[in-house]
Parts: sequence; structure tokens; C-alpha cells
Amino acid sequence: MYLIRREAIPAFLAFIMDQELLLEFRDFGFQYNAQSKPTLYDINLKLHKGERILIAGPSGCGKSTLVHCINGLIPFSYRGEMSGSLQIKGKETRDLSLFDISHTVGTVLQDSDAQFVGMTVAEDIAFALENDCVGEPDLHNRVKDAADLVGIGDFLTHAPGELSGGQKQRVSVAGVLVDDVDILIFDEPLANLDPATGKQAIELIDEMQTKTGSSVIIVEHRLEDVLHKSVDRVVLMDNGRIVADKSADELLSEQMLAECGIREPLYITALKYSGVKITPNMHPSSLRSIDLSDSDRESVCSWYRSGNSTVPPKLGDKLLEVKDIKFAYSHGARNALDGVSVDIMRGEMTAIVGTNGAGKSTFSKVICGFETQNKGTILLDGHDISDLSIKERAERIGYVMQNPNQMISKIWIYDEVALGLRTRGVPEEEIEKRVEQALKICGLWKMRKWPISALSFGQKKRVTIAAILVLNPEIIILDEPTAGQDYRHYTEIMEFLSKLNAEGITVLMITHDMHLMLEYADRAIVFSDGRIIADDKSYNILTNEEIINKASLKETSLYDLALKCGIDDGTDFVRHFIDYERENERDREVLS
Repeated sequence: MYLIRREAIPAFLAFIMDQELLLEFRDFGFQYNAQSKPTLYDINLKLHKGERILIAGPSGCGKSTLVHCINGLIPFSYRGEMSGSLQIKGKETRDLSLFDISHTVGTVLQDSDAQFVGMTVAEDIAFALENDCVGEPDLHNRVKDAADLVGIGDFLTHAPGELSGGQKQRVSVAGVLVDDVDILIFDEPLANLDPATGKQAIELIDEMQTKTGSSVIIVEHRLEDVLHKSVDRVVLMDNGRIVADKSADELLSEQMLAECGIREPLYITALKYSGVKITPNMHPSSLRSIDLSDSDRESVCSWYRSGNSTVPPKLGDKLLEVKDIKFAYSHGARNALDGVSVDIMRGEMTAIVGTNGAGKSTFSKVICGFETQNKGTILLDGHDISDLSIKERAERIGYVMQNPNQMISKIWIYDEVALGLRTRGVPEEEIEKRVEQALKICGLWKMRKWPISALSFGQKKRVTIAAILVLNPEIIILDEPTAGQDYRHYTEIMEFLSKLNAEGITVLMITHDMHLMLEYADRAIVFSDGRIIADDKSYNILTNEEIINKASLKETSLYDLALKCGIDDGTDFVRHFIDYERENERDREVLS
């Protein structure tokens, strides 16, 4: 029998934990061959079996590079120089093959299209099993079980290209579920999912981690959505370094998130506006468990009672009229749009929301002429545009697609943004001014000479937005304009769009981001099953349980905070929060 001295217990426990150590960075650095400076500096990070960590940080801070080092894409696909040590299950990754790493690490990429290898959904999910020579009928059963678990079981015979962005991501998740790995990495898992499905995805990750005991790494900007389920630690990165590695409760009690361009949960912001001091002892990482004192609740109520209603913006005349539009992608298929009618006023800034596959993107494609309606009329300034070509419509209607890879055609960032102006014969001197302005707004000016292939998915997204903004269209339609963006770039892009809107440009935003919808869109049009089921103020939409359930939206935490503090009219509390934020923004603009 062996006895352990009391003073030796911490060292002994640390030793036991290290026995379960799956991943360890020690003084690790990495520099791409194409870059003059390292992307990662002095990374020290441990991941033990069963841990769930969130990696957050601004765009370009090195999160994706860190993930590529873990899953083996660095150095096998992306070349560069590594320094320090990176071990997986006690072995240096330098000594492991990509195949070896794949049996320990499974990854769901941010760009689902880059992950597909099968001709059908079933083939893609089965890919890992086929490589491991899993025989029938076990293979078919495991593929069906994984597909049903993520809600894609009815699409097994479909080609991946036929699916919506959110459905594609579910297929990628299923492809990881079928393989038994120790570390599961989710790179921006919520970027293309509707709010309700995103909530289910976090619950699914939680369920998988609980059942399998695997370690989970989530890379995500949407902090509040990830914290729907608890995480053990939040690893915060900035400028290629880890600047914090602590609990969510601790981080939410500090200013470091804001300093690094990461948005805190809305209920935390509302509590701070009310004068409530956030401390770790309150357990602020979850609204369900947050400990608010009576004085805290009274502070929130007092702040709410101090509010005044703002005057809604004045809109111009009717700009776009859509009348009884019906559209199906193939003869005899279910209508993707089924009797859609809506009017868009000049100068509006409107959100188009709803579940994946509800018809939001199809609606925009029909307006832009990418698809032709089977029935119905589209009027622009009172004139039927059915006979106008895509090019003719593009002179007045700009469209930013959800997937930036489908829009990019040039090698260099500057040339991509300048392309539309050059094809229109704009003088080069004018092109330079307009491209510079667009790139600065989108945070890309310093990278203007970079090849687009060196950019992350979120950075590519900003390139495509800049390429449309530079054309100064009368109407701009953006499909998920802020997907994959940190809060700093999110704010820059949305404030720029707000300024364009203030100058008379009509802005339509297809989005799953309920924060965006509340903050910037006075009006929300809600799609479900190819129909418009609601058209109302954003705060009314996000406090209507029936609409939320039908359209796979997600109730705002502001509403729940109001109820928690004893405020009966949660809808009006949400309105007050929006008015307060906009008033503060106007004050900041005046001061600046």
C-alpha cells in the first residue's frame, strides 16, 4: 500500500490528468511560406479527454491556422515552418501521417463545400467508413443513424449541391459522427445555420460529447449561441497569440472580449446598460443560472422605465413590388416559392429570415434574374422587369451571395473588387478611390495585394461584399452578410450598410443572425415553406412564440431577461434596448 503526502496531492492529480492528455502545444509557432511574418506565436495549450473548449477571437487572429495544425492540414496541405512542439496523444504531429491524425481528430470545416467527396449525401457520410473497410449492413445502418441524428435522413440520395447551406453543414457533421475519434473540431459550426437549427447543433455537440466522452473544440464567433450549453474553458486569441484561457464566467466579467472584437451576450449588455456589475460569482455565462440580486433586478426595471419611444424612420415611395410569385426548380417539384407577395419601400433596411430551405435565397435569385418565376410579377419603380437580363437588373440591384467562392473570379483582392467597375468602363483613377473606400470599410485595405487563396472564409466574404458595395447599387441584397465575421468587422460592415441606407439605398439582408435583425432592421419578413408567414417589426417577430417555432428562429435573451426581472411586457423591453443602442450610436457619431 502506497501513501501520498498531502503536499504531493496536487502534483499527483496533475500527473493523472496528464495521463489523459490528448493534445498539447508547447511554445508552438507557425509561419506560412507565403507570409513574411508568423501567424501563430508562443502557443501553449492543453486539451484533456472529455473537455469541451471554445476558441474565439477576431477574424485573422489565427484560429483557423490553429485548427489546421491540430487536424493535420498543416503541414500536409498548407506549407510553412513550425517551431516548438505539438503532440497528439503523446506523439509529435511531425512524426504522424495525415491518415494517422484522422483516426484521432475529426473536423467539420467552416466551408462545407470544401469537405464534400461523395456524389450523394449517403456516399459522403460513408466516406470515412469505407476507408476503414466497414462492411455491410453495418455501414448502411451507421450512415442512416448519423443522418437521422442531424435531421438529414430524408436527403440521403440527394447530391450535396442540391442542399441549402445549413443542410450541407449537417451532412458534414454526420460525416464526423460515423467515425470514432477522440477529438472533434467544429470550425464555425453555426455560420450557415438558422437560429433554431444552430441551437440544436450546440445541443447535438453536447450530446455527442456526453455519449462518446470525446474532447470537443468549437471555433465560433457567436458566443451567446455556443454558451447555450456549457463549455469548460474559453480560449481567446488575438494577433496570433492566446491572450486568455479561462472560464466563460470569468471572461464575461472582464473587458477582454470587447477588446478582442467578440460580442458578449445581449442580456449581459442589457445588464451593463442597467448599471449592474457583472462578476464571476453571478455565473453570467448562462441566463438560466445567472444569480441576480433584488437590487440588480430593480436596476434593470428602473433602466427600462427611463426609456422613451423613438420616432420610426421616414420611408420613401414603393420601390419593389413582388406579386404572387411562384417558382419551382424543376417541373412537378414542390414550389420553392408559393404565392409570395411583398412590397419594399425605398430606403428600407429589412431582414429576410426563416429556416434553411424556406425560400429566402430563392426569393432573392428570382428578383435578381438568376432564376425566372413560373408565375407572378416583379415591378421596380412601377415597371415590370421580367424581360430585363441579369446584367440589366444588376445595374440597379446588387447581390452578395452566401458562398463567396461562387462569386470570386480573380486571383488578387484588389482586382476582384475592381472587376465590376472595370467591366463598366469606369476610369482607373475613380476605380482606385472607390476600391480603396470599400476595402477600408471591409477591413481589407492592408491586404489589397494578397492572393484571395490566402484568405479565410470570412475574409473572402468581405471581399465579395466590397466588390458589390463599390458599384453603389440602388438596391443591395446580402445573403448572410456577417457570417463568419467577428464583432468588430460585423459592426464596420453593418454601420457602412446603415450609412448607405441613410443615403437612400434600400438594403435587404437574408440572415440567421438575430442580433443583426434586432439592431439594424426595423422590419423583418419571415419565410417558411416557400411562403411569407409574417411581416412585422423585428422585436415583435422575436417575441412571438408561434412565429419563432414555425420559422425556426430563436427567442432573444432580452425577452427572457425581462421576464426574469419581473417585467411583464418583454416585447417592449426589447424595443427599449434597441432604441437605447441606436440612440447611443448616434451620440457616439456626434462626438466623433
